[in-house]
Amino acid sequence: MSIANNSEESIAGRLANLKRLAYFAAVVETGSFTAAADRLGITKAVVSQQVARLEHEFHTTLLTRTTRKVVATDAGRIFYQRCASILKEAGDAFDELGEVAAEPSGTLRLTAPLDYGITAVVPAITEFTRHYPQCKVDAVFSDQPLDLMSGQVELAIRVGWLSHLNVQARQIGSFRQLLVAAPSLRRQVAQLKQPQHISELPFVANTALREPCSWSFSRSELERQSVTVHPVISLDATLAVREAVRHGAGLSVLPDFAVADDLKSGTLIQVLPGWSLPSGGIHAVFPTARFRPAKVKAFVDLMQEQIRSRA
Repeated sequence: MSIANNSEESIAGRLANLKRLAYFAAVVETGSFTAAADRLGITKAVVSQQVARLEHEFHTTLLTRTTRKVVATDAGRIFYQRCASILKEAGDAFDELGEVAAEPSGTLRLTAPLDYGITAVVPAITEFTRHYPQCKVDAVFSDQPLDLMSGQVELAIRVGWLSHLNVQARQIGSFRQLLVAAPSLRRQVAQLKQPQHISELPFVANTALREPCSWSFSRSELERQSVTVHPVISLDATLAVREAVRHGAGLSVLPDFAVADDLKSGTLIQVLPGWSLPSGGIHAVFPTARFRPAKVKAFVDLMQEQIRSRA
């Protein structure tokens, strides 16, 4: 007999044993062979025969049969607990497979920060609804994060550094922080040699950040500088900060996705390009759940692909 035939027989044997576990568990849960057969949609004779074969193969009495009911023995009760666990895991595996295989459909409810939402999430939403016409999207863009456990959203796109380590999250990209200014400040900017000198120029702070006035620059593993700025303008939204900087209000630190087009067109210039600021992550964050709808997985995969294509 070939190895392939042995493997097929082994798989067939395991499947037969799984069926017997299901038959046995149904008898214990219903208290009779007749009720178990009705639940399973098969004949009483099949249930009785398969449970008897299970007992015969392991030389163990699992059930005590009387004219009125069927009761598990001590060995049967222990065996049933393991059976119930195995059958639940098998059911979960099939459910998960169904979620993966399902075609995305329905309304996807998501949230994202205002700046990143407008810049990156809206194009992804447009592509998503084009690719999956049976899906709709309901998005909330806000710099105030929504509570994922409220049931209002199925997915949150978070930009920066996750503060809650116990959330279910997947990093789908990253971004750089850049010190930028308007071309009207080019002459003053050209005189800057060290990050510590930026405090000599006006600064626009983004108060939506945890520490809008403290920045850590590095040029190598050994060369680092921490700078505290004293802003002349404080605004609570990234896009507002960008607009102020465009109009020459001062320097500011902005994420690369918010200023990429401005740097390319010359509307903004990068300050101290030889120095870098800490990079941040772009994460898809999910409510705590065992399975995720196909529409959620499809959207996150699409967003990640778009981020990679822009890199």
